[in-house]
Amino acid sequence: MPTNKKEGLFFTTMMCGLMVIGMSIYNLSLHQALTLESFAIGLIPAFVFAFILDVFIVGVVAKKIAFSLPISKEKPIFLILTISTLMIIGMVTFMSAFGIVMNGQTTQFVSVYGQTWLLNFIVALPYQLLIVGPISRFMLSRMRPALAQ
Repeated sequence: MPTNKKEGLFFTTMMCGLMVIGMSIYNLSLHQALTLESFAIGLIPAFVFAFILDVFIVGVVAKKIAFSLPISKEKPIFLILTISTLMIIGMVTFMSAFGIVMNGQTTQFVSVYGQTWLLNFIVALPYQLLIVGPISRFMLSRMRPALAQ
């Protein structure tokens, strides 16, 4: 876990970037629209929106909830899993809506949102817990000396 602002920025950028890349590929594939052009067009707006959500809304709320729960602080894995799960719930909630709006499906928003949320959640949770989280924590541990300066 990050211990200072530099580490926090690096870690958030890694997590956010990897999640946006993976979930963009998944969603474009799901809608049979995966092309380099469609991927490139959506990547920057999705990353910027996700980063802002993570830093100012979802991350703040997820950590506040996680630290208020009776979780053993002696075993950090429980806190990491709790924060990660809460982050996924929050980010999927907002990013699913973002994807629907970006796809221009606003007239069908209510009917499409529930299915979109569920399809995103079932992929985002294991992707975060098994791939993105471990890679980001590994990269943070490798970059710590450089970030400490």
